[in-house]
Amino acid sequence: MVVVVNSYEPWSAKRAAEIIAAHAGCEGPALPILHAIQAAFGFVPEAAEPMIAEALNLSRAEVHGVVTFYHDFRRKPAGRHVLKLCRAEACQSMGAEALASRAEQALGIRFGETTADGRVTLEPIYCLGLCATAPSAMLDGRIIGRLDDARLDRLVAEAQR
Repeated sequence: MVVVVNSYEPWSAKRAAEIIAAHAGCEGPALPILHAIQAAFGFVPEAAEPMIAEALNLSRAEVHGVVTFYHDFRRKPAGRHVLKLCRAEACQSMGAEALASRAEQALGIRFGETTADGRVTLEPIYCLGLCATAPSAMLDGRIIGRLDDARLDRLVAEAQR
């Protein structure tokens, strides 16, 4: 089993400017820039918003609106591992709510939080496209279907290492 450990750069306005410049010429560059910023730093720092706005000739409010509209963008740094549990209807119909409660209890955190030791961030995701194998989850980009108590417990244990 391959375990991916998230390794993020410390915030740097210079590095953010490089990322923005590299993506500014794309069609519809706001989302690619925001994704690249988050991939580099583990979240979208508030300080990046005016930089992006200026580069794309948008208001800071427009950039902030994009960041806060999409659930995938974080406002705080993520833990070493990110566990995402699907909260969409198909997964809910197959017991995802009980699994979500189990994960929160096992980790001692709620959705959108990171464990005190910085190892695990628990996030909701709204459809992984695995409706036929619901409920589903994603750990550090690895997708898992047919989630049950035992499988969730193994994922939590893996993330806590």
